[in-house]
Amino acid sequence: MAQSKNDIIPENKCGTLYICGTPIGNLDDVTLRLIKTLKFVDLVAAEDTRHSLRLLNHLEIEKTLISYHEHNRMKAGPQLIEKLKEGKNIALISDAGMPGISDPGEDLVKLAIEAGIEMVCVDGPVAAIHALVMSGLPTRRFVFEGFVDRNSKARKKHFESLQYDSRTLIFYEAPHRLKEFLKDGVAVFGSREAVVCKELTKKFETYTRGTLDTILKHFEENDPRGEFVIILSGYEGEIPTIENSFDVLTIKEELQMLLAQGQSKKEAILLVAKRRGLPKKEVYQIAIEL
Repeated sequence: MAQSKNDIIPENKCGTLYICGTPIGNLDDVTLRLIKTLKFVDLVAAEDTRHSLRLLNHLEIEKTLISYHEHNRMKAGPQLIEKLKEGKNIALISDAGMPGISDPGEDLVKLAIEAGIEMVCVDGPVAAIHALVMSGLPTRRFVFEGFVDRNSKARKKHFESLQYDSRTLIFYEAPHRLKEFLKDGVAVFGSREAVVCKELTKKFETYTRGTLDTILKHFEENDPRGEFVIILSGYEGEIPTIENSFDVLTIKEELQMLLAQGQSKKEAILLVAKRRGLPKKEVYQIAIEL
């Protein structure tokens, strides 16, 4: 009986790149297909070889591990492509979850496509979807934003571009930046409903639910530890325009909207003051808070 690439049988002289999803925490989430693939391949390209070695040891699999991560991808990526061209079969794994989701696996996939390398995706867990399903927030329409800029000004600008998006928003964040993320989130989104998820599938899996401001207060009193997924409810209500902003938005919100649309702060102040019949000084005092 003929077998396909998905049955781990290469069909050409070049090797095959297997994009392998690994457990995001609980090692019992490993799939039979992943075990079969890791046993079959010649090499495993891993984000953190020490971390991945623990997974291989748990599965009692001995393989050569090659480091492939954000800081060496420009050099390591082409080297892996050359090994694939030589006929080596390679499994790409990240520290947890699916490679290519907010990690440098995305670049290796592009290189493989350009080189005409066959690829097979061995599906596995994704923290973003796990958190979304468990959040209790709407799942019909959502957008994955991943990690946002660590610079506060750039992060706020990113948030402002999403301020009136009605879809549920999904973010990733590191523990040492979570509080700053939440502070900027409150400044732009206000008291919007959210869920902060950590340690997914692990012993201390935790969901902190509430509004952004109450969640911020919680983490100001309890230091964040672990990797976080933030699920934020989408915008509800009439989407403001220049024409209806007077009725829909506060002065601060209207200024934020104009700035997000590319107006300078001076232009936004003049426009808001004129539309609302207010002194420019009064609007300026609100603008300096932004």
